[in-house]
Amino acid sequence: MAEDERKSSSESQEECITPKPDDVFVNGDSDEQPPEDEPQVSADTLLPGQILPRKSSFMNKDGSRNTQRKKTVSFSSMPAERKIATAQDCLSYMQNGSELIKVRSNSRQYHRIFVLNADMTEIRWQPTSKKPHKARISVASVKEVRVGKTTEALKNKEIAGNYPDECAFSIIFGDNYDSMDLIANTPDEANIWVTGLTCLINTNTKARTSPEAIEGMQQMRDTYPFGYHTDREGSGMLDERSVTNLMRKLNSNIATARIHQKVKELEINRGEKGRLNSDEFITLFKEISTRPEIYFLLVRYASNADYISTDDLLLFLEAEQGMHRVTKDKCLEIVEKFEPSHEGKKKGQLGIDGFTDYLLSEECDIFDADHKEVCQDMTQSLGHYFIASSHNTYLLEDQLKGPSSVEGYIRALKKGCRCVELDCWDGPSDEPVIYHGRTLTSKISFKSVIEAIKEHAFDSSEYPVILSIENHCNLKQQQVMAEYITSIFGDMLSMENIDQDLTITPSPEYFKGKILIKGKKLSVDSESPDGYVTDEDEGAETDKKKNNKREGSLKKHKLAKELSDLTNYCVSTRFVDFQMSQTQQKFWELCSFSESQAMKLAISCPEDFVNHNKRFLSRVYPNGMRIDSSNYNPLDVWNCGCQLVALNYQTPGLMMDLYNGWFIKNGRCGYVLKPAIMREEIAYFSANTKEIIPGVSPQILHIKVISGQHFPKPKGSGTKGDVTDPYVTIEIFGIPADCAEERTKTVPHNGYNPIFDESFEFQINLPELALVRFSVLDDDYIGDEFIGQYTIPFECMQTGYRHMHLLSNTGEMIESCTLFVHIAITNKRGGGSQKRGLSVKKYKKKKDYTSMKSVGIKSIDETFKVAIQPLRDGTDLRDNVQIALANFKEICGLSPIANIKQCIRLLASRVAILGDQCTLIFIYKEEQPHLEAQGNLPEIVKKALLSFQEMTAECKNLIDNADNVYERLIHCQRAGLEWHEELDNVCQQNKLKGRKLAKAAENFAWNIRVLKGQADLLIQAKGDCQEYLRQMYEAAVSTGLTKENENSCESDISWELGT
Repeated sequence: MAEDERKSSSESQEECITPKPDDVFVNGDSDEQPPEDEPQVSADTLLPGQILPRKSSFMNKDGSRNTQRKKTVSFSSMPAERKIATAQDCLSYMQNGSELIKVRSNSRQYHRIFVLNADMTEIRWQPTSKKPHKARISVASVKEVRVGKTTEALKNKEIAGNYPDECAFSIIFGDNYDSMDLIANTPDEANIWVTGLTCLINTNTKARTSPEAIEGMQQMRDTYPFGYHTDREGSGMLDERSVTNLMRKLNSNIATARIHQKVKELEINRGEKGRLNSDEFITLFKEISTRPEIYFLLVRYASNADYISTDDLLLFLEAEQGMHRVTKDKCLEIVEKFEPSHEGKKKGQLGIDGFTDYLLSEECDIFDADHKEVCQDMTQSLGHYFIASSHNTYLLEDQLKGPSSVEGYIRALKKGCRCVELDCWDGPSDEPVIYHGRTLTSKISFKSVIEAIKEHAFDSSEYPVILSIENHCNLKQQQVMAEYITSIFGDMLSMENIDQDLTITPSPEYFKGKILIKGKKLSVDSESPDGYVTDEDEGAETDKKKNNKREGSLKKHKLAKELSDLTNYCVSTRFVDFQMSQTQQKFWELCSFSESQAMKLAISCPEDFVNHNKRFLSRVYPNGMRIDSSNYNPLDVWNCGCQLVALNYQTPGLMMDLYNGWFIKNGRCGYVLKPAIMREEIAYFSANTKEIIPGVSPQILHIKVISGQHFPKPKGSGTKGDVTDPYVTIEIFGIPADCAEERTKTVPHNGYNPIFDESFEFQINLPELALVRFSVLDDDYIGDEFIGQYTIPFECMQTGYRHMHLLSNTGEMIESCTLFVHIAITNKRGGGSQKRGLSVKKYKKKKDYTSMKSVGIKSIDETFKVAIQPLRDGTDLRDNVQIALANFKEICGLSPIANIKQCIRLLASRVAILGDQCTLIFIYKEEQPHLEAQGNLPEIVKKALLSFQEMTAECKNLIDNADNVYERLIHCQRAGLEWHEELDNVCQQNKLKGRKLAKAAENFAWNIRVLKGQADLLIQAKGDCQEYLRQMYEAAVSTGLTKENENSCESDISWELGT
């Protein structure tokens, strides 16, 4: 058993007052990080009678806390640090000893030197008040190693907030599963100890005591590289050129400059120049190509220290990457594709090099491949989509004297833009031209633009293109425009008459392959060849500001009937106010808003703006004062449901990053379906709300930034060399309640493979409108410190260990420049849509029931009161499942972001360690999954099995009762909807006016949406529970718990899931 440091209270007090100089403890209650050169506190430094303070040793010498700075530095990846490429490197590091903080259950913390002994059979520590033979743990007694703060001692509030989760780990040992809780100085050091101990646990009994056996596991990697090299001389030696060529064959991601640098370092270390022998090359290859963070991950899943078997890979894919129903054939396919050695392919083993290549492949990209194709319903009204729109599409630079070009249209259309702007003016020889009127921008012919649009309109998307025409031409040139449009586009042009029987605009699917014209239209009754129309688009707005005209003063111009007849479902009209639009605007009419006008409406009446955009299209364009073609934040008006949010495509930067990131979520087709709450007729939504959004389950996004690869210097840097001091920022964009930003520490002098190892957590209240932006910047660069970025919609993120390929400022992929992260998504509350079967965050015991709001009319309120009990029942069903799930993970000793498969894998490994006297079998009993155990089980396993049964019982309870509660909720909603048509009359009869009337309508819509939303959440929760049962079965199969009963289990689970 480990050191037992129980003392009487008087002995503990004495130790606090007069500790031994080398027996130092700290009681962490600071949020600061330890400086590298922290001196040890001892009794020698105390004044007479002074008590050693119970505070963090990470305070300054004068007792003051370190102040936070914007620029913080991580020393976990310094170039001078030991490189970890093999299991033996980890074990050697452990044998040299590490100063770790030992944490006791009473939150006391002791600095100790921990060492793995020479024959790798014991872990020892010093100093200690116990006899030396008791201050040790036998490696043979170690059951498992836990990463993070998973034990009671490490979860203690005095500990949890003071140290990064990545620095904490626990050694579980002995028959009673005792815990040795430790905190390392850096995440790297914790990873080395966890990896080394895992290697010792995973290897057989003989290998535990044999360093040679562990070293021998590297044989596959020691030999295969030379299969890629032809030794014509037969000398077995390689010159620098041969080293470079062979290294690049083995790993194309290695930069040639780095190979040359490492060869020179090797020559300096050995004291002479010359060619490398095979051993030197292998050592060099391992040092350069091994990414320690991936090696640490491999060892956690490998049955053997340095390769993953197909069984190991299957567990990794299902438990970590969230893949379902993975087969052995799929695992063999991955090995065949990515493993470089012939021996590994033959044996079905994936070594560190193949595993690294796999994690860098498209299969492990952060972007969900399902979204690379059109994956949304495209049959809804045009007004129910966000539509990619360009402003002043013809410009390549600024708005004053920049060049105009047809290329601007081609670029925009190829990026998926579906609404382009044509600013049309009179040109010479009755040929209309396009340019930014009354400026020095160059001019291009209208005809050439129409021809380019015809050729490229559907290069990237088959869905409709809208031409937003700003018409400043005389009647004759308008007729020329109409002729070009009809003759060049031909059948591509949508010329049909408006169907008066419709109430909404037809869908993108309906207009597939068509071009729509947005512009002014003469009265249907007009038989004249022309007529006057008001001019209220962007040009009129600019003129009004220049001439200081009154708001009501409208400029009019003549419109040719030929051009008017080309416009059908996108007729421009003037916006007065929302009330007038509600009563007079036709569904085929759309309003244009300047950026400032739209923002005023978004701030003053966001609910009305959302409701307006449920029925009508709205176009928003940048303020005329943006002469540099800069852009506004599109989220500000997307949050209000505006569809045609036009940006200057020619200007790269943050706003275009958000724009491009947003429109990748539906196959880059240029159309993205709005959230249901922004489409449904009776639904209350305000982007500025701080309340829970009815029917939407908030999500918790967990991001661990692990490492980066091949970061270049910022563009334009005049500094010599390519060394950077990178750090990563993570920004959440969406509704205001979701917006947040975090950053990592800076890793100095390492742009090649900086290790960050930092975790962050974000609450996302409306996932459908959220964007996540990762940016890498150089902390050492003065000026624009931007290195690269990647922006992705929240809904497109894959969970697990993922790489993202960073993009330059102009949106181009930077060669070999990647960021390695771990993503987990959990629900804040019960129910909701789970991402890849992940678990939920544990929350307060007190339940937060969704309630009905008072409309202020007794008869209507009585109707909604009936819903109170089913709302509570639904919440209880969902929450009970999530609480049971959280308890199961906690008892298993896993973090809140773990999933069911990881829990079952851990239980299976715990029972396997016990040997043949204990067995664990997955069976179905009484229509419920069971883990049936035999033998003398440790208490920790018994508790976990009991918790498993509680969780499955809650899942079954929800599955059995969800439909009944759902029907009750829907019945209440239908009863409430019966009041909808008469709501205005009933309110008037009850003398509700002004604000009370508006509040009544708002609360009525809230109640209807809550009932529908909560009913939907319950059905989603039922699907989640069915998925949990499926995961249990898959985990049991992959861990060998169903070998004898597999067919029986499969039929049982198929029956339970209704498949």
